[in-house]
Amino acid sequence: MTENRYIFNKMNKGKYFLAILIPEPFQTDIMSVKKYVHDNFNSKGALRSPAHITLHMPFEWKEEKETDLVQKLSEFLFPEPTVIDLDGFSNFEPRVIFIDVKPNDKLNALQKKLVQFAKSRLGLFNQANDMRGFHPHVTIAFRDLKKPKFYEAWEYFKDQNFTAAFPVNSFWLLKHYNNTWKAYHEFILIK
Repeated sequence: MTENRYIFNKMNKGKYFLAILIPEPFQTDIMSVKKYVHDNFNSKGALRSPAHITLHMPFEWKEEKETDLVQKLSEFLFPEPTVIDLDGFSNFEPRVIFIDVKPNDKLNALQKKLVQFAKSRLGLFNQANDMRGFHPHVTIAFRDLKKPKFYEAWEYFKDQNFTAAFPVNSFWLLKHYNNTWKAYHEFILIK
């Protein structure tokens, strides 16, 4: 009986994370780059989510308390206008290739404030970022990229150009459905 209760409780938990979604037309452009990576370097992991900059790493939350999660996140404000500049490609050798984000103090402040809010108001911990620090980026090739393909892909992307600039007016709660991440709820930062 205890084993069935554990399975039942586990099934009622959803997986979520918090991110800035890249707006159009850049969203479509980046998804095309991800598709190119899949077709030419056999890495499909990055196709499982919209183009985004992660602000809070994935976490589990009871789905029956999802309304509480959305309500509390709706209280978060960051009234400082922020513009994000995407500039070129970089990597976390030997598995991840990404579009780089230019250094941005306001984006760093937004992420830090959101993580602190999530910890104090929701009891969520952002362990991976706590250990490695915040390095904003937009992933185009994920951990499923094999080492030999990584080096082929990096040889291709290292000299490629990608630039974009856009204001940040909101962040999103993404939810895991059937092995993909979907934009679930948008939260406006300046009200």
